[in-house]
Amino acid sequence: MGMTMTQKILAAHCGKAGVTAGEIVLADVDLVLGNDITSPVAINEFEKAGCNCVFADDRIALVLDHFTPNKDIKAAEQSKKVREFANRHRISNFFDVGEMGVEHALLPEKGLVTAGDLVIGADSHTCTYGALGAFSTGVGSTDMAVGMATGKAWLRAPEAIRVTLTGKPPKYVGGKDVILHLIGQISVDGALYQSLEFTGPGVRELTMDDRLCVCNMAIEAGGKNGIFPVDEVTRQYLKEHGAKEPKAYEADPDAEYTRELEVNLSKLTPLVAFPHLPENVKRRDEYGIVPIDQVVVGSCTNGRLSDLVAAAEVLKGRKVARNVRALIIPATQKIYRDAMKLGLFDIFLDAGCAVSTPTCGPCLGGHMGILAKGERCVATTNRNFVGRMGDPGSEVYLAGPWVAAASAVLGRIATPDEL
Repeated sequence: MGMTMTQKILAAHCGKAGVTAGEIVLADVDLVLGNDITSPVAINEFEKAGCNCVFADDRIALVLDHFTPNKDIKAAEQSKKVREFANRHRISNFFDVGEMGVEHALLPEKGLVTAGDLVIGADSHTCTYGALGAFSTGVGSTDMAVGMATGKAWLRAPEAIRVTLTGKPPKYVGGKDVILHLIGQISVDGALYQSLEFTGPGVRELTMDDRLCVCNMAIEAGGKNGIFPVDEVTRQYLKEHGAKEPKAYEADPDAEYTRELEVNLSKLTPLVAFPHLPENVKRRDEYGIVPIDQVVVGSCTNGRLSDLVAAAEVLKGRKVARNVRALIIPATQKIYRDAMKLGLFDIFLDAGCAVSTPTCGPCLGGHMGILAKGERCVATTNRNFVGRMGDPGSEVYLAGPWVAAASAVLGRIATPDEL
């Protein structure tokens, strides 16, 4: 029996000719990632185990992004611990305030991940890098500690679901709508510990930003990882961002899949995931008037330049509704600067939005946009669990940047066609 893309990458990283679904392997890792919430725990375990050096100072990335700029004393202490560890071990890929960005937007931008890599990160959305043809997955802080010390990780080779994409997305439909559609179809545990492997002619119709968004939310379907084939879009992106030479893997024709699905991109419409699960997906004709209090455009899912451009397209010449707070959070310093050069900040500020320095901030109820009881937010983030963005009595609605911006203008959940 042949292997999937993911299984081939795992086999290559454990020195075996092949692996089968369910097999547990000890694999070499190309990159270990941590942030200001998960890294301190990993550092404690690293030191408790008596480790006094990292396996490679240039293959660890530490990004202070969740509660930064620090929101309180505890957040400051967390960041201080990571900062001191990075300095002590001379971690070259350490990103602090002023240099950092939301980790899963920053690492691809910096060229730190390439096709064929195996990446582990103490953050569930590490699966983002499958968009680049890498195997990347979230792990616990203890696994991160072991990875930093040894450069290895225990992994179970996942089964796979093949998702064949056809057609071309219509206007106002992007990667967020693709993955919300899929999660709505298979549920939040429909791909539990499985690889979501995307293929088909529709792949070429998705930009790299679309693919990064799709793979980012593979975990919201329970997936171990999401992964796209390596094509010219991938190679061009990697070249432009200075990544090392890619190694492309292709699934064998006789690779085994537990399930095969097809998504016709041309049939999709702008979608919204209603509280309190990403699977609670609705089209515009399935809900009525839903007033809102806040809009957030940002996060590791939709805080890239194309997302800001999309929001600005809707907001240009318009005003945010009087009862709505609209927050724009560029995911990295480069995106911040590029958006500024394009004049997007003028559009946002003229519309009545607040523009933030890069941060995860409100996405996980950290800071910079916490919700009060009874408040509703349309967010381009990736999770809408109970209390995710503040009070347990608040509600988060997940959508793409066009819907988020249109909702900000009308003061209710809406699509751009309603403006």
